[in-house]
Amino acid sequence: MRHRYIVLIGVFLLNSHLLNAQGIAVKSNVLYDATATFNLGMEVALSKQVSLELSGNHNPWNFSQYRKIKHWMIQPEIRYWSRALFSGHFFGFHGLISQFNVGNIAFLGLEGVRYQGFLYGCGVSYGYLWRVTSWLGLEFSLGAGYAYIDYETIAARPCGPSLGRGSKHYVGPTKAGLTLVFLLK
Repeated sequence: MRHRYIVLIGVFLLNSHLLNAQGIAVKSNVLYDATATFNLGMEVALSKQVSLELSGNHNPWNFSQYRKIKHWMIQPEIRYWSRALFSGHFFGFHGLISQFNVGNIAFLGLEGVRYQGFLYGCGVSYGYLWRVTSWLGLEFSLGAGYAYIDYETIAARPCGPSLGRGSKHYVGPTKAGLTLVFLLK
């Protein structure tokens, strides 16, 4: 399944129309970096005021005492820039898909259990990109929306038994970013 995403991203990036557009940026969200989550984003111009961002992240780590914050997530977003591409204010519409395995973390109220499953959703966002130099920017963004979460509850121990399945409809924050932006073109 992951190979399909890699091929899809490759086809997307090799599209000559997008490569001849006014801009391409590579990004890293510092908030994800702070949680030891690998992340990378790419944004390409579609017109003078519209761009398409595709970001992904992955946290593969297991911690002591069966604590986990494992997940992967992909977030595409279409953006409208109020002035010009990669500068100033933007408004966006984003989607998200994630697979997670999180649990046994006391400060999150998950002591003794873990949750694993999938999350699907979409939302709207607002952000601002401050150009530090001609090739470097700092982006602030916030998003809110809806997510459907399908999960299984499992006892947080080796080969722990399933405690049941469930689903949840979530409305609230779906995106936050303090992102380093490297402008390539």
